[in-house]
Amino acid sequence: MSLSEIPCLSLAIAPLRTAGHFAVHVTKAPYPGGYVLHDCVWSDSLTQLWQGWQEMFSTRVLPSVPQVSQVDAPLVDPVLPIDPSLPSPDQPVSRAGRLMQNLGIGLWQWLFDGPIQGSLNHSQGIAMGQTKPLRMRLEIRDPDLIALPWEIMQDAAGKQAISLSQQLLFSRTTSDVHMLPPLRSDYMLKILLVLGQDSDPAEESSTTATTSSRYDALHILQLQQEAQALARVLKTSGSTGIGRTTGTPCQVDTLVQPTPADLLHSLEMQNYNVFFYSGHGVPAPDGGLLFLRPDMTLNGTELAQVLTRRQVKLAVFNACWGAQPDHTLRAGVTESQASQAIPRSSLAEVLIHHGVPAVLGMRDTITDEEAFSFIQAFAKALAERLPIDQAVAVARQHLLTLYRFNQQAWTLPVLYMHPEFDGELLKPIEGSPTEMPGPITQLGRQTSNASLRSLKTAKVWHIQGGLIRVGRDRIENDLVIHEEQAGVSRKHAVIFYRHTQQNNSGETTYFLEDFSRFGTWLLEPGLDANAWQRIHRQEVPLKSGAQIKFGSSQNEAMEFMIHNAAEGFEA
Repeated sequence: MSLSEIPCLSLAIAPLRTAGHFAVHVTKAPYPGGYVLHDCVWSDSLTQLWQGWQEMFSTRVLPSVPQVSQVDAPLVDPVLPIDPSLPSPDQPVSRAGRLMQNLGIGLWQWLFDGPIQGSLNHSQGIAMGQTKPLRMRLEIRDPDLIALPWEIMQDAAGKQAISLSQQLLFSRTTSDVHMLPPLRSDYMLKILLVLGQDSDPAEESSTTATTSSRYDALHILQLQQEAQALARVLKTSGSTGIGRTTGTPCQVDTLVQPTPADLLHSLEMQNYNVFFYSGHGVPAPDGGLLFLRPDMTLNGTELAQVLTRRQVKLAVFNACWGAQPDHTLRAGVTESQASQAIPRSSLAEVLIHHGVPAVLGMRDTITDEEAFSFIQAFAKALAERLPIDQAVAVARQHLLTLYRFNQQAWTLPVLYMHPEFDGELLKPIEGSPTEMPGPITQLGRQTSNASLRSLKTAKVWHIQGGLIRVGRDRIENDLVIHEEQAGVSRKHAVIFYRHTQQNNSGETTYFLEDFSRFGTWLLEPGLDANAWQRIHRQEVPLKSGAQIKFGSSQNEAMEFMIHNAAEGFEA
């Protein structure tokens, strides 16, 4: 199923001139009659529920929503008040769970009122008739409403929240965006993992001033260990498919407290499709501030330039309030009174505005244990080549199962998607590098059908699972090139198999992708020995009998061979 063929319903909430009055209108629908408009009024009951939510869950003072009188309240089913007493024995619901449920129902009733509900029902019917999910995107044009947890909306008690469903793929969006250019086709997960300063630098400096050098060394070591652990989680999750014997190839490169120049250089050197940041962050007018190290920050506007230029499809931020706008005091009020959100100031919104296809940020603080659980499930779902919004729903379900409905962990991730983006991170299996089954031996074990052979030592490396990684790093690579060979990068190149629609003849198609510093030399079979060509940061097809030199043109030559199934050999 093509992702672009998934029916989509997009809603926008826009403020009207009268305080507390809004227009909810459908900006995209899978059928012509679905473009409807409905005026509604924010109710005092929703304001009270939102204030109760902040008192129970929020760690940061958030902007107040419009205050209106009960006379102007919309005519919807009344929301049940929060009862501080214990629930009945046959309905053991905690106060936190009841608050979450009531606010979720209240937000649903307010948003999907009148003709909006009819458009949703009709759109879901069309999607069901096509045996597809419905993609539902919400644009919030009033910055004061962005902080609300719209992800918890549910249409009735006991029903599934909108962001947990895999049949109603929920995300936020904005129409105030730069055009999305044609995106690169990706076939493997390529993740740049950045660990920045993990706490408030001001607080850290005040508590460690007397032992700063010792503390800094220990702290950097701890961050490096955390980076290694997180990289293992991502790589293991990406390389182990759900319900499959082998998964999607996954490359994870890590940076620990880089300078902005180091970070930008790494992004320029590789074609990453996922940028992952874990560290301290604070809201600020230009897309928040990411603390790469105690004395160096990077804002969302600066980061957006390189992410869009390098076509990073997904940016994930395990940082405080990455999905929250900055806010300032309203004119004429004291600090203890209501504050006002700054339009288009959150990190997620700024990146989407500049053209990053998908951004995942946290609505509030999230613990390391919760973040690790979410990341692991999310990476597995992405490795299964699920659309990004569906992968978030799968990982969110995982958080709810571990930390329960009445805890806010599952509500913290907030996904923004560009309105023109179809959610595809990796190409579907029909057009991607596949795990070659290879010939089956009598023992039922799979063997390789391609290999690399050293023309100097005659040593053979079998290409297992349709993929072999080449480079100096002994942990990251399948074929390790020794240091005496010049010009070989730590992660130099990858050779992989790709099944394509054109392969009707049954021929096996392999490709070489170079992402090294100095390049790879290739000699096509049948050409003169002087016809070596340099491949540098590009992808080329490989023919059986081709010769390859990784790094310098003076290095050891390897012969690439494709073997027929009848030539099965032990790996």
